Amino acid sequence: MDAFFASIEQRDNPELRGKPVAVGGGGTRGVVASASYEARRYGVRSAMPGMTAQRLCQNIVFVRGRFSAYQEVSRQIRSIFLDYTDLVEPLSLDEAYLDVTENKKGINSAMQIAIDIRRRIEEETGLTASAGVSFNKFLAKVASDINKPNGMKTILPEEALDFLAKLPVEKFHGIGKVTAERMKKMGIRTGSDLRSFSKIELAQRFGKAGRHYYHIVRAEDNRPVNPNRIRKSIGAERTFFEDVSETTEMKERLVPIIQTVFDHMVKHDNFGRTVTLKIKTPEFKIISRSRSFGGEIRTLDALQQTSFELLDASRHEIEAVRLLGISVSNLEKEMMGEGMQLEFDFGDL
Repeated sequence: MDAFFASIEQRDNPELRGKPVAVGGGGTRGVVASASYEARRYGVRSAMPGMTAQRLCQNIVFVRGRFSAYQEVSRQIRSIFLDYTDLVEPLSLDEAYLDVTENKKGINSAMQIAIDIRRRIEEETGLTASAGVSFNKFLAKVASDINKPNGMKTILPEEALDFLAKLPVEKFHGIGKVTAERMKKMGIRTGSDLRSFSKIELAQRFGKAGRHYYHIVRAEDNRPVNPNRIRKSIGAERTFFEDVSETTEMKERLVPIIQTVFDHMVKHDNFGRTVTLKIKTPEFKIISRSRSFGGEIRTLDALQQTSFELLDASRHEIEAVRLLGISVSNLEKEMMGEGMQLEFDFGDL
């Protein structure tokens, strides 16, 4: 996902090709939103402070993000997916699951469909894509990460258990760095080690997630590809180049954030009953305050007034802020949204 923005910038600006590029801001306040593979070789990653990225890669080039351009490319790619199947479940702008068991082209091979889609993405957008092909979501997702960038991996049913047995636990989708380290202290380094634990043992150690680990290490994942995923909230946030300490200025900075959220609700005719204010302090402490109503908030004034009141109620806890965000949840339209499945990560260049 992270390379998607940077890949588009390199495509659109030939001077950036082959160079370490970060979309986002450098300096003391900036954050990396996306890093090209040239930058990744130095250890630059998304969500990393700009100063850290500059320390790791002194010749890194920072560019401002162009979200509308990224959305347009995402729409192009999704239209390609829809030429093959209506069962497309977007995960973000640059990732999606596809169920191609029954497809519009009548192609019997999921691998061939993945090849065709990758070819079309490159021809029509100038970008390359990685794909994972398997019989469930979990395996398709894991497979999509194996041969990045610009690669493809297929895991057949008869290969799945042996593949997972050898896979390091940190490569399992859904097992993060902290959990992987905890597992290693327990002697769990590969899927084979993980499979030796019973469901009860894993649940005792990892709670509900432990039951999930029990199933995925056995290649069991019955989740369908859902083209209408649940959207639980609409939100926006901004990180500021300098800390903001005055209440008046904080409210001024909130105004365009509130406008963005409200515009999105209007565009999709989807309003919510709960408003949440997010604050990040200069010490990176996160503070959240929410307020719920009996009905949906349908006016900009109401959203702004509630946001300001939440900020006022939080002022005794903070001296300054580096980030402010507003989100609206309890939406009136929380849309609900086994064959061969593909998982595409088309952010690779």
